[in-house]
Amino acid sequence: MKAWYLVYCKPREEVRAQQNLALQGVNSYLPMMKQLKKVANQTKEKLVETPLFPSYLFIQFDPTEFSVSKVHSTRGVNRIVGCNEFMTPIADTLVEQIKLRCDNEQAPQRSPKDLVKGDKVKFVDGPFAELNAIFEEMNAEKRCFVLFTIMGQQKRIAVDKQSIEKI
Repeated sequence: MKAWYLVYCKPREEVRAQQNLALQGVNSYLPMMKQLKKVANQTKEKLVETPLFPSYLFIQFDPTEFSVSKVHSTRGVNRIVGCNEFMTPIADTLVEQIKLRCDNEQAPQRSPKDLVKGDKVKFVDGPFAELNAIFEEMNAEKRCFVLFTIMGQQKRIAVDKQSIEKI
């Protein structure tokens, strides 16, 4: 029976694996997200699409009709996740929900707005609400580092981007 499975790909070869599987007639889905990334040696950022789940790809096939070893030997593919004795299919509804959310994704919003190292910020919620800190750098998709003075010492902490605003 045709079902969705999760494939672990070689590093940064998700698109290559998807293309090679498509050439073999295997349906696949690579969820992508828009992300602002710095361009090398420049201060401006560029909007790029990156995999939502790096090194992972969803494929849909029937193991009784298409050989699992063909999937494993496809360029860019490392292995099917959970493929020891029995393969674990993924619910169709899960893949459909991911597709729906990725299709409805809007361009990333820049918040906190245009913060640069050294900017003074204020916490707007959480345990440090109304206290001040100094912005240091972006950390991940939804987090950043700030320098916060507590008990006479400056500590570097990671906080949610939405919890601070520029003063």
